[in-house]
Amino acid sequence: MHPALQPPSGRQQPGNSVGPLRLLSPAPKLTHKESIMELYIFFLYTIILLPGIAANVHHVKSFLNHTAYLSCYFSNSQKTDLNNIIVFWQKDTGEVVHEVYLGQERHEHVDHKYINRTKMDMEKWTMKLLNVGIVDEGQYKCVIMHMDKGPKKLIHESECLLNITANYSQPEIAQLHTGELKPNENLNLSCSSSGGYPEPKQMIWLISSENITDRLIRHMDILQDAVTKLYNVTSKLNIPVPANTLTNISCLLHLGEQQGSLVSVPLVIEIQKEEMEQVKVNFSGPLIAVILLITLLLGFLILKNRNTSSTSQSVSLAV
Repeated sequence: MHPALQPPSGRQQPGNSVGPLRLLSPAPKLTHKESIMELYIFFLYTIILLPGIAANVHHVKSFLNHTAYLSCYFSNSQKTDLNNIIVFWQKDTGEVVHEVYLGQERHEHVDHKYINRTKMDMEKWTMKLLNVGIVDEGQYKCVIMHMDKGPKKLIHESECLLNITANYSQPEIAQLHTGELKPNENLNLSCSSSGGYPEPKQMIWLISSENITDRLIRHMDILQDAVTKLYNVTSKLNIPVPANTLTNISCLLHLGEQQGSLVSVPLVIEIQKEEMEQVKVNFSGPLIAVILLITLLLGFLILKNRNTSSTSQSVSLAV
């Protein structure tokens, strides 16, 4: 059973003194306000007495600050005259969003938040809600009634669940330390994204090296703006400085199964190449010195052997 529409503030709720005979009695001389009040009462009793009339809930999505299109999903197969039709929309919070009374738009009972923000297309039976914000998210009910010479009759109702989406910024990686990266130290990073809705699921760190990718899930700090209701998220990573290989580090913001994911520009770590160059520079000098020393030593030995051989030959000749 769906909740009944609430009467406008300042008007008396239907009580025990209001009987069903009054609802079924024609009232040709009612003023507009009295007729609207009777409409609310009639709808209340219809919900109570006719629980078999169930509203279908349709899911509608809209981007933040765009226009949402909420349909009554009414075909008007009976070709009912629009001048005998009453249409009004109400949010699940009890606020009246839009009203069309006997072919004319009325604003007396519409909540101030929706004034000049709605427009009803009676050909498509669709209400446009302009410049939607996060606070507009929720469930809306469309009620269509026929009022001719006889009693009012509920001929259609349906519900739309409006979900608002705001795009997050591309995740961005920042280093939380200064200076050059060195082996055997820690790498401190943060990844942030802002201005999105709804709340994301998780932040995943991707560390790729040598065709192998590790997925690390770290705590994600979530902050919601008190005014805009948009979310800002941040995750931090603390790992040893990658060595011995070229490493790419990215962060992936998972928004949900239907919203997909956003990935950052990768951070490239090239510590290994720098270290290899340093090793070449450090060992080239001593290596050359050792080679020269060995060359000189070999030369000295060869020269000594020649001198020894020459001396032996001279002694032999003298004898």
